[in-house]
Amino acid sequence: MSKSDFSAATRLLRRQLGDGVVYDDVKSREAASYDSGRMAFMPAAVVKPRKHEDVGVVLKLANELGVPVTPRGRGTTLMGSATPVQGGWVLDLLRLNRIRIDKDAGFAHVQAGAVIANIQDKAETLGWFYPPDPSSRSYCTIGGNIACNAGGMHGAKYGVTRDFIIALKGYLPTGEYVEWGTATRKFAAGFNLRDLWIGGEGMLGVVTDAVLRLIPQPESRWTLLTSFKDEVSAFQAARALFAARLQPAICEFLDRYSVGCAEGAMGMTIFPGQPGRPVMLVEFAGSAAEVKAVKSAALAWAKEFALGHRAARNRTEAEALWAVRRKCSGAMFEMGDAKLNEDVTVPLSAYVKFARFLDRLRKTSGLAIPTFGHLGDGNLHVNIMYHKDNPDECARAEAAVLALMEKVVELGGAISGEHGIGLAKTPFLRLQHSAAEIGAMKSIKDALDPAGILNPGKIFEVFEVWKHPRVDVSFPWDHK
Repeated sequence: MSKSDFSAATRLLRRQLGDGVVYDDVKSREAASYDSGRMAFMPAAVVKPRKHEDVGVVLKLANELGVPVTPRGRGTTLMGSATPVQGGWVLDLLRLNRIRIDKDAGFAHVQAGAVIANIQDKAETLGWFYPPDPSSRSYCTIGGNIACNAGGMHGAKYGVTRDFIIALKGYLPTGEYVEWGTATRKFAAGFNLRDLWIGGEGMLGVVTDAVLRLIPQPESRWTLLTSFKDEVSAFQAARALFAARLQPAICEFLDRYSVGCAEGAMGMTIFPGQPGRPVMLVEFAGSAAEVKAVKSAALAWAKEFALGHRAARNRTEAEALWAVRRKCSGAMFEMGDAKLNEDVTVPLSAYVKFARFLDRLRKTSGLAIPTFGHLGDGNLHVNIMYHKDNPDECARAEAAVLALMEKVVELGGAISGEHGIGLAKTPFLRLQHSAAEIGAMKSIKDALDPAGILNPGKIFEVFEVWKHPRVDVSFPWDHK
């Protein structure tokens, strides 16, 4: 569509939705032109629905006029999934943010724009717990979490977003209203299209409402910080932990480079006399009796495998131990002003092989590659650091990320564990999936979105992010 066509379509949309919903001023459009992937494409307008029916109006008109529509929450995605790469309308769902806890059933009835931390806080006041907890939980929304099937630190024991979705409501790309499931714990009436939307990256429909399963709030928690000689030793220790059937609620890993970044940011050594050692943060949760029973076994494991260990005696001390995990990501920019943040997943059996591969990759690329993440489910965040104005480093970063993805697939892993594909991982989708598998995905997309208007340009079309200029902007969740 031409600029004048978009303007005419936007005027028509404003007439249908009324005042205070459609924004086409420069400031609103610029704010919605990029997400945490920092690649900017200017939309024609930003639509901020006040009620869920507005979403149907937007999609129906977009289909009739051929206007691309990009759903958006807070924009915390790192993959460019909420970037309006083909312009059109950005559908901002933040106003749809109601939360209602059914304290008897243990369900949370939420709208797409509800912030994860707010859902968790409301559930906790009634003795319930919603475990999925991305590091940006104080900002990111449940709609975005559903779109990429987000996980978080509690995935080690409890799972990811998909494991807590009971039902979804929303609109097909054609603007038709649909409900996938009901607020019941069992539902076997027809095809499971609910799970197609979870992880669908906003390409198969727009979620407006969800019913979430909650679990009882853990009675007790106990946190243990351990250090290791090197990454291989840490990964071997993790395998021994799981082999002993010690099931932590959280099992986080930071390699020596991530630890070095955190120590620099905090101005202190995590384990005195052991600067820059890889660490694991392990937290057990459950009833007081369960946690008490596991302590002795966990301490015996730490004494056998770890170089050093320190247990929290209370929640205040536990929060102090978690500081190292929270500080490392933002501090990595001391190693470069740009990074390719890859959330790969590797199977438990390949942990040691992967650690040795990363050592080789650092040597061959000549780049800093600090790595941290969720050892409990094998989801590691590999950060390839480079300077965006250095063409040689950019080329080496491009080669390094390709080598990384090839190795992950070779080891039987996944190119993404919780961030999705978006724009950033489109060059690697064919490493993960065969032509037949991708063809099946495209067939589903075409069936549900025949006009191709919903979040177009994502997943299937190759986009080389390292060749696209980035917006120089800082977000409040960057250092969480």
